[in-house]
Amino acid sequence: MLQCIFLLSDSGEVMLEKQLTGHRVDRSICAWFWDQPDSFKSLPVIASPTHYLFQIVRDGITFLACTQVEMPPLMGIEFLCRVADVLSDYLGGLNEDLVKDNFIIVYELLDEMIDNGFPLTTEPNILREMIAPPNLVTKMLSVVTGNASNVSDTLPSGAGSCVPWRPTDPKYSSNEVYVDLVEEMDAIVNRDGELVKCEVYGEVQMSSQLTGFPDLTLSFANPSVLEDMRFHPCVRFRPWESHQLLSFVPPDGQFKLMSYMVKKLKNTPLYVKPQITSDSGTCRVSVLVGIRSDPGKTIESITLSFQLPHCVSSADLSSNHGTVTILSNKTCTWTIGRIPSDKTPCLSGTLALETGLERLHVYPTFKVGFKIMGIALSGLRIQKLDLQTIPPRLYKGFRAQTRAGDFDVRL
Repeated sequence: MLQCIFLLSDSGEVMLEKQLTGHRVDRSICAWFWDQPDSFKSLPVIASPTHYLFQIVRDGITFLACTQVEMPPLMGIEFLCRVADVLSDYLGGLNEDLVKDNFIIVYELLDEMIDNGFPLTTEPNILREMIAPPNLVTKMLSVVTGNASNVSDTLPSGAGSCVPWRPTDPKYSSNEVYVDLVEEMDAIVNRDGELVKCEVYGEVQMSSQLTGFPDLTLSFANPSVLEDMRFHPCVRFRPWESHQLLSFVPPDGQFKLMSYMVKKLKNTPLYVKPQITSDSGTCRVSVLVGIRSDPGKTIESITLSFQLPHCVSSADLSSNHGTVTILSNKTCTWTIGRIPSDKTPCLSGTLALETGLERLHVYPTFKVGFKIMGIALSGLRIQKLDLQTIPPRLYKGFRAQTRAGDFDVRL
């Protein structure tokens, strides 16, 4: 049972305080938390002299929950993750200004999501029926009428159902369901060009517009590659445990059906070969980027960015393909786009070191970005999506997309 939730800014300011039970938690617990060393403060579960603290950090905002009673730690952490996801969905992002500008809506959402310390309604589709998302119209109405509340007067139709994530009887003229495989590749390449780490984080995202209470099953051609799966509450766990089959009654609209990891991949679609030599206060830079293994689809939106060392006083960099931009904070971004067929993209130039320095002692880390439409680099493939109940006519669509996550090439 959670007793209080705090939202803290980067500077430690308490932006929001929500007491959840009759036992009030003093705000001084936030000052104690902020005074701890960074290594201790980064732990997801922290034992203070008076409370157990659960914390996550999203986009510079710290979500801190307190309790004095025994409870499963993962429940507290998962609830904070759900709160962060719902706020990001409602506010169109997550930062200090958005939270302060929509203070009332954040409070109303917390009121509906947790009751007396226990999670209650956390499904975004149901919350949208209960609390209107912020927009220009609702803000103007609140100014004109003087009513700042966005809470609906009627209970959502799915609130009393055995499937609270779905309205009681939605109706559509055409029954459609679309499935997207969205993956992010994280990779680390060391100074010798060897692949130290390569793994994929993926999500199965769905958009459902189906009449009544449809019962769907989704199967994969190669489910054995999946690790660390997390499922939406609509998924029945027993069919997955016995047959690796996703059986579920879907929420109405867009939702994330599951997330997964695929680890220990052996290759990346791109290679990056940087070379930096320095002597007599000048550094010569050369970076090649090319296709290592052809995924069968076009690699788009290729970028390479790195932070120039602080000891660099000026830089003169150019490329034979794409554009190079150097910002005032010494961040260099090379926008390549697509790899041309007639040449290998190359970034080259010189860096001038500060007076008194002969050689470069701190080398940058190159961060790679890319996007591939139409393929999942993990190798995961959807086999079929079946509808077990009426309506009999169903329009189905499948897409896949892979983009770079934390893809670092180190020197």
